[in-house]
Amino acid sequence: MVLGKGTVMFFNRKKEKAQIDMSRLPEHIGVIMDGNGRWAKKRGLPRSAGHKAGADSLKKIVTACNKLGIKYITVYAFSTENWSRPKDEVDYLMGLLLGYLKDAENTLAGENVVIRAIGSRAELSEEIQEQIIKTENFTSKNTGIVMNIALNYGSREEITHAVRNICRDVESGSLKAEDISQEMISSELYTGGQPDPDLLIRTSGEIRLSNFMLWQLAYSEMYFTNKLWPDFTVKDLEDAIIEFQKRNRRFGGV
Repeated sequence: MVLGKGTVMFFNRKKEKAQIDMSRLPEHIGVIMDGNGRWAKKRGLPRSAGHKAGADSLKKIVTACNKLGIKYITVYAFSTENWSRPKDEVDYLMGLLLGYLKDAENTLAGENVVIRAIGSRAELSEEIQEQIIKTENFTSKNTGIVMNIALNYGSREEITHAVRNICRDVESGSLKAEDISQEMISSELYTGGQPDPDLLIRTSGEIRLSNFMLWQLAYSEMYFTNKLWPDFTVKDLEDAIIEFQKRNRRFGGV
């Protein structure tokens, strides 16, 4: 429901109204989707059921962000450390991610979402690598929100990869070491060309970054919630944005 210029009002049972200032939306939101396994355990279900419920939540949140006008969202789907989980769980996650990418062509693509995968692809199966390319190409002409799926992603590995690329230019003589800048390093990251996240959301009550976008989150606002990811709703997203808009972002200044 739109009330006045630039303001959207969301109604709920607990409060008469909550307000989002549409002129001050975060441009880029990062999400650490945590708590799928605990959600399943609380219900006496296998962890795979939690991951499936989490995938359903992701689709709802991305669609809601797109409708609000958020330009970028980066979601932590599978980290470089997640390979240490039990093989059955890893295999299920890989199958779920493959299915999610295939399904996105029929669902999120229709929602005008641009889908990109960030992270190291070398360790992924050939089928998943091919599907990533297919999904990225299929959605590349969309004009809505850009959804970065951090898949086999680790921020330290990402920064190392960027430094190696820059070192090659120095070795070849095309770049002087003293000319290396923060902007140059940013451009070599997987998110090169995109703005850094304004807001990071992490679910499940954990308060840490877990090797996620360490460079890009330098001045992001952090929002932590005890909600497990499968329970995270569009209303919770709205609450996070409202909280973000209450904060005074000084970027190290006065």
